[in-house]
Amino acid sequence: MAKTLAALIVGLCLAFSAAAAQVKADTKKKPARPAWSELSPQQQKILAPLAPHWDTLDASRRKKWVTIAERYPRMKPQAQQRLQKNMVAWAKLTPEQRKAAREKYQVLRKLPPDKRREVAAQWKRYQQSLAAQPELSPSDPPAPPEPQSAEAPSPAPETATAGNPVPPAQ
Repeated sequence: MAKTLAALIVGLCLAFSAAAAQVKADTKKKPARPAWSELSPQQQKILAPLAPHWDTLDASRRKKWVTIAERYPRMKPQAQQRLQKNMVAWAKLTPEQRKAAREKYQVLRKLPPDKRREVAAQWKRYQQSLAAQPELSPSDPPAPPEPQSAEAPSPAPETATAGNPVPPAQ
């Protein structure tokens, strides 16, 4: 019985080590594509604010930004400026802040249209109140007030305006 138990233990150790080696081999990921060097010069120019963070983006987020860069030449100049401004602001966020903004965006997307309009109106009033207080810097405002209901969190600046071309991507 002791020999059987020892054989079972050895067999399990071998099986677990083989399984662990397989998991380790599976976790070795290929680098996300496209790499920064694979972007066209025009795409690099458009996405320049994201260059320092490009290597940290996963493939799906890179593809989203490349899609935005492809649409960029067809945007109106005002939309292009807004995109560049929002991209710079997005690049300055910490990974935790980006995650929180994405989560808020997903919550807002699921709200009914009338609730979204109400949240956007709250955000607009908040932005106007900041403009009325010159001692506060509009580029680095404090957190906006919590909304009236628990269902509608305050939107991130990138998600509050209707028709904003910047999706929450990293």
